Formats: sequence, C-alpha cells, structure tokens
Amino acid sequence: MSQPNYKKLSGNELDEMVKSLSGWELKDGKLQKSFKFSNFIEAFGFMTRIALEAEKINHHPEWSNVYNTVSVKLSTHDADGITDYDIKLANIIDHTKV
Repeated sequence: MSQPNYKKLSGNELDEMVKSLSGWELKDGKLQKSFKFSNFIEAFGFMTRIALEAEKINHHPEWSNVYNTVSVKLSTHDADGITDYDIKLANIIDHTKV
C-alpha cells in the first residue's frame, strides 16, 4: 500500500477542524475520544469495524479497550503531529459508532 500524502494541521486550522468533530479533544498532541458500549462484545465489534475502515485508508489508530470502553488517540507519526488523515479517521469512527 502506498504512503498517503499527509497534510499536517496546526494553529487555527487544527482548532477549527477539532471544533467540527463531536466530542474529540486535543490532549498531549493527539486527537482523543473515548466510546462506551453496553458490553465487551459491542466494544470489540466497534473496533473490528474501525480496523477494516482504517486499513482502507492505510491510517491506523492508537487505541485501547477495557471491557465496554474504547479509547482512541489519533496522530500521524510520519508527520509528527495531527494531519488531515487523523480528521478523516475521526469522522469515519464517529459515523461507524452510530
């Protein structure tokens, strides 16, 4: 799979993009959000759906799962910051949650 052409976001552009997302916050240089489900199976199913979508765009989250909670952190290591791909993946994640 080829390397995506990342556009690093900063300053006002990054602030505006984050404001357009529901429930996401900037913390420790990463875009972060936690999702709660009714049980482990729903949480793991959510992660599976996200994994399939993330693979399609070759951009993968840093995440963890504890029982019914999935915590997601997004940043682009190759760009040393948050890029348009992190925003794109955050939108995919939010739409997959529904």
